[in-house]
Amino acid sequence: RDYQQADIKYLSGWKQWKRTSSKSLKKVLGEVKELSSYLELWRHDIHSIEGKFGTGIQSYFSFLRFLVLLNFIIFILMFSFVTLPSIIAKYGVFNSSFAKIPPKNIEPHCTVYEPSGSKGLTYFYTYLKDLLSGTGILEVTSLFYGYYTIDAAWISILRYNLPLAYLLATFAYLALSLIWIIKRSVGGFKQNLVHAEDPFQSYCNKVFAGWDFCITDPHAARLKHRSLQYELKTDLEEERLKRKIADRTTKEKLRIYSLRIFINIIVLAVLSGCFYSIYRATVFSQENSTVSIRHDVRRLSANLLVQYLPSIVITMANFLAPQIFSLLIRFEDYSPAFEIRLTLLRCVFVRLASIGVLLVSLWSQISYCDNDECKACGYNYKLYPCWESEVGQEMYKLMIFDFIIILAVTLFVDFPRKFLVTHCSCKPVQWCGLQEFGISDNVLEIIYGQTICWIGTFFSPLLPAIATVKYFIIFYIKKISLIHTRKPAARPIRASSSNFFFLVVLLIGLVLAFIPLGVSIAYIPSSKACGPFRSFNTSWAVVPDTILEFPKGLQQVLYGIGSEAFAVPFFLVICLIMFYFIALAGAHKRVVEQLREQLVMVRFDPLFCTPKV
Repeated sequence: RDYQQADIKYLSGWKQWKRTSSKSLKKVLGEVKELSSYLELWRHDIHSIEGKFGTGIQSYFSFLRFLVLLNFIIFILMFSFVTLPSIIAKYGVFNSSFAKIPPKNIEPHCTVYEPSGSKGLTYFYTYLKDLLSGTGILEVTSLFYGYYTIDAAWISILRYNLPLAYLLATFAYLALSLIWIIKRSVGGFKQNLVHAEDPFQSYCNKVFAGWDFCITDPHAARLKHRSLQYELKTDLEEERLKRKIADRTTKEKLRIYSLRIFINIIVLAVLSGCFYSIYRATVFSQENSTVSIRHDVRRLSANLLVQYLPSIVITMANFLAPQIFSLLIRFEDYSPAFEIRLTLLRCVFVRLASIGVLLVSLWSQISYCDNDECKACGYNYKLYPCWESEVGQEMYKLMIFDFIIILAVTLFVDFPRKFLVTHCSCKPVQWCGLQEFGISDNVLEIIYGQTICWIGTFFSPLLPAIATVKYFIIFYIKKISLIHTRKPAARPIRASSSNFFFLVVLLIGLVLAFIPLGVSIAYIPSSKACGPFRSFNTSWAVVPDTILEFPKGLQQVLYGIGSEAFAVPFFLVICLIMFYFIALAGAHKRVVEQLREQLVMVRFDPLFCTPKV
């Protein structure tokens, strides 16, 4: 510091000002960062959980906070560019006006849409049914796709193209989610790569750096002791299995492979049964759910049960299938770590594929046409006059039912179980004990809900607001459940690996959400009776239609970018860049391996050994 202060005297005035400004800016940025940390959502709660239960459980709550912020940003995006302009234009705020979408070359019967709004005297249970199913008064609000029938809004002299904004906002929230997830997963990927690189290094990390110094609770400390003991036993078990696998005879290999094939056939049969049940429940629900004119409680309750039938079947499949998979995996003779990963992979597939089966079932009903009138519309206009709102209602019901199940399990399962374990000394009750707080199961639960939100936002633009409130409440539900009714898992996972695993599964859910959205936007004909794309054959058709309004020069540039003459060279350049980074990564890996070999040889080099006295 003294040297730098003396050196300042010989600098020019510009360089002195530049150095002083740089120091001041760094100081200000540091203070702003420190102040912003106090404004961080649930900062104290998460630190408290980390201190009592360790970094593994803390990573789950940090992940839940990330989803709250992500959904809030998506809600702000959709509300600002889709919902708010529609409300401003419809109510004439800021001297605004609007033009409804004119039907172009559309058969008159395709434009008939009468929402199932409540007419006449409305009872309380009718409002409750509408709130749970998204029908009635909610169907005609800005919550669903059918509300947005404006083609253009004029705010002063500015023209706002709502159909284009609707599509671009959809692409924007998907791109934002993808970039944010990848950015957060990079750090976890690096740590996971380091931990998985060398088994001996992993052993040293457990022995010399495995303790979590954030733990202050004695019970959590005992759990951490057992966790480290379990991890070391797992490593020894994996080494034993590796030797066992190496010593297997041909007969033993044939037996174990045959058993695994048979078990995987059973797994496929379970998955097929789950998916077929979801398909039949969806078809039955769509064909038998009707709007009751008579205000009869039993009729409304039965109709609500029929509407929620797909959600109930999906929830049962998500509960039963993992139990069967956990039972079958014990007979496949895998290592403990691989057992956990394979079981989780199967559970992820069940949860996320069940949403896909539901959408395929809906699309099969939407696309079914048996007469010329239906084919003129391009979809089943009688059963689904506004099919986008119908899909939005299904996503809405899935999200609401998922929240109800989480709340019901906490209130009617966890608390009574805690009461029995605390006040009943019966051996069966004490043997069952408290339910463990399984991190992976809870993460799959909220990732399932987030995938529903990504898919449903196109059909229900305000669904992210519901997801934000839902995850906000779930944070406190899970916190109360962890502290008062459950115990930490005896086999917790490390925070670095768990964070990376959470984000990878979340990324899988996002990629799977791209598929149904892409099919809905580019392939299935848009509804002719509602929505911003009623005058287009598909939702994607608004893009070329908008390009035709551009100047000729800009049109040629955009068409050139979309042509094969641009796509092929661009693909080749991307491949060259990818090969360069692969080669660079390989070179870095070789350098790291050489450095490790040198570190091992240092122990035997007399130049580095301590001389004997």
